[in-house]
Amino acid sequence: MSTRTLIRGGLVVTAAEETHADVLIEDGRIAALAASGTAAAGAWTAERVVDATDKYVIPGGVDAHTHMEFPFGGTFSSDTFETGTRAAAWGGTTTIVDFAVQSKGKALRAGLDAWHAKADGNCAIDYAFHMIVSDVNEATLKQMDGLIEEGVSSFKLFMAYPGVFYSDDGQILRAMQRAGENGGLIMMHAENGIAIDVLVEQALARGQTDPRYHGEVRKALLEAEATHRAIRLAQVAGAPLYVVHVSAREAVAELMRARDEGLPVFGETCPQYLFLSTDNLAEPDFEGAKYVCSTPLRPQEHQAALWRGLRTNDLQVVSTDHCPFCFSGQKELGRGDFSKIPNGMPGVEHRMDLLHQAVVDGHISRRRWIEIACATPARMFGLYPKKGTIAPGADADVVIYDPHAEQTLSAATHHMNVDYSAYEGKRLTGRVETVLSRGEPVITAREFTGRAGHGAYTARGTCQYLD
Repeated sequence: MSTRTLIRGGLVVTAAEETHADVLIEDGRIAALAASGTAAAGAWTAERVVDATDKYVIPGGVDAHTHMEFPFGGTFSSDTFETGTRAAAWGGTTTIVDFAVQSKGKALRAGLDAWHAKADGNCAIDYAFHMIVSDVNEATLKQMDGLIEEGVSSFKLFMAYPGVFYSDDGQILRAMQRAGENGGLIMMHAENGIAIDVLVEQALARGQTDPRYHGEVRKALLEAEATHRAIRLAQVAGAPLYVVHVSAREAVAELMRARDEGLPVFGETCPQYLFLSTDNLAEPDFEGAKYVCSTPLRPQEHQAALWRGLRTNDLQVVSTDHCPFCFSGQKELGRGDFSKIPNGMPGVEHRMDLLHQAVVDGHISRRRWIEIACATPARMFGLYPKKGTIAPGADADVVIYDPHAEQTLSAATHHMNVDYSAYEGKRLTGRVETVLSRGEPVITAREFTGRAGHGAYTARGTCQYLD
């Protein structure tokens, strides 16, 4: 039985409200909240008391898009489930939803079993899975139903990466139709991969091999075109759609239009698109390779549309798409040919802090911070109200957050298993101080006190539609 814990004197911030309240935790769950200083709160006792005076008490973050031990371009992302979930905890994230991969010609179940084997007994925080469907056929369509019953209720398809993960429009429509029937949610990597491959070939033929050309060939218009096509296919199928890692203002415009029509269409963006740009991709001496991801970083002027989308709820979620590859030995596979640079960036440790900086900078409110980082991803992927909020009955995934502490991001101090930081030298206001996962301390006063194996697999329900 876990220790009874009392968090006193903090400002409890959820997506719904902010209140100065004490929080009582029993048996791994939130037992009760009471206004600080009241007789009710004063009567509580506990073996562990945490003083949260002048701090925020927030729900643990839910990062709905990570890739631990992910195969790509002849290598694997450098964070294991052990290192990656530990780094997530350092950054105030207490649940990840990672992507299990179906291999071509294999059953969905084989891919899911392989990811369970990677994660089981290794995670410091709770975890769940989406399923990447790379081979849509009658057999895999039937298998989707069974996975939903097991708590894997979302399925990712790719309009990009021909020959690897790519699905054509007919396959996408069939999967969407199935999701429309069984309650699943289709997640879409929306880029026109067929057209992009032509532009890659042409750029390399011209001798344009540097990392910055990765961004130039993956054009914003081809993201917008694919987003539009995915929306209309979902509309034909009568199914909801979740577009991952939206990076371009033209793609945001497609989502806005669809939502104005009342369609159940949702969008996610990531910190790299909010804080980084093609200026990073263009860094000399192959340094730009550190910032190669897909969808790619865009010119800085796209950031305003993403922030506006987050404020107007045309974008609902900020996830990381955490998929780190070391600069040395992995990103370097693409020296002389940008198309061979493994696509992905580290970020699982810094999402909550970067979004708090957005609060400090006036881009979003405190409650919106919690909404896009905790509550909405939990709702979107069938984890709410177990995850994503602080309320009686919820899992005691709680972060004590110091909004006044200052920090400087650096590879020298981060905990992700990667040899560079995408935000090297960036100064932030706000820092995680203590993290509880189901009532157990994982980070205690800036020290890791968790363990591999504490994190539990969490079966998910179906998407709880949002306005």
